Amino acid sequence: MITKKFQNLELSALGLGSMRLPVIDYDDARIDEEKTAEMVAYAMEHGINYYDTAWGYHSGNSETVMGKVLKNYPRNSYYLASKFPGYDLSNMPKVEEIFEKQLKKCCVDYFDFYLFHNVCEMNIDAYLDEKYGIFEYLIEQKKNGRIRHLGFSAHGSLDVIKRFLDKYGEHMEFCQLQINYIDWTFQNAKDKVDLLNKHQIPIWVMEPLRGGRLAKLPTAEEEKLKELRPDEEIPAWAFRFLQSIPGVTMILSGMSNYEQLQENIKTFETEKPLSKEEMETLLKIADNALNGVLPCTACHYCVSHCPKGLDIPTLLELYNEHSFTGGGFIAPMALMAISEEKHPTACIGCRSCEAVCPQQIKISEAMTDFALKLKG
Repeated sequence: MITKKFQNLELSALGLGSMRLPVIDYDDARIDEEKTAEMVAYAMEHGINYYDTAWGYHSGNSETVMGKVLKNYPRNSYYLASKFPGYDLSNMPKVEEIFEKQLKKCCVDYFDFYLFHNVCEMNIDAYLDEKYGIFEYLIEQKKNGRIRHLGFSAHGSLDVIKRFLDKYGEHMEFCQLQINYIDWTFQNAKDKVDLLNKHQIPIWVMEPLRGGRLAKLPTAEEEKLKELRPDEEIPAWAFRFLQSIPGVTMILSGMSNYEQLQENIKTFETEKPLSKEEMETLLKIADNALNGVLPCTACHYCVSHCPKGLDIPTLLELYNEHSFTGGGFIAPMALMAISEEKHPTACIGCRSCEAVCPQQIKISEAMTDFALKLKG
């Protein structure tokens, strides 16, 4: 297992995420503890020493199961990460109550790594609001040794991350981002990575395979990659891409079965960054995958012509994300930060925006489709 230095620690380059543990009867809330224990045993034997969980994973059961499984190992043999669940605004006044419960659920006296969970448009104001005392409480726990390293995860825009760093950046030891070769441009991951490197904040990666989407590609594109590296498995290309990104220290994968775990561990026996040709080929494959995405350039001509004052570029960006992913939480979560009268449902279909769109996007149709997708 490749290792990466983080301060005075040697971390396995691959971490086991526990958002997609094996479950019983396809019920996300019913984790298969026996299979999870087998996976953790194999991971431990093969050098994985970083385990990531969170308050809300598996309907709140991930921390409990991971705590039960990991307590069978010496506490100094693994690093455990969990997070404050700020994705739910009702949790903001409860930081102490939640933190104490998390320690008990995980059967530990301290967290090696602890994060502000999912900094985004919906919660940035609350995270920065001192009345909740979240930052002050977590810093106090760090002083008391109950948090060894403090960081944050983010699904928000570059501007949201900048706001968070402007206030708390000097205290953040690491940042967890959604990075993969699709989101390198699609979710502006490249600029986010550049920002963190500028701040000299080590990068943790989540969704390296985009929820499994990058584990298999169209046959023609798999053949292109096989020509370049005949012995490389297709999922491994996503990890090799990340091994090529400066600043990446930890790559988390939510492995839901033994076979995925074995395959990923095998990949992380070696570090094989991409050549220039390989990188160009992979990013071209990403471009092809995004062919159906609406080509909005955020010129904002449309905004000045919208009688409802909709932020059309932002809505189209969220529509692209929601359509490409086939649903998910990112677009609905971002819309929570926007007043309802500015949602896609507010579009009256007047097409004034379309008359000035340089890309000739059928915006009114996109807004109608977006509203239907959000309902269903």
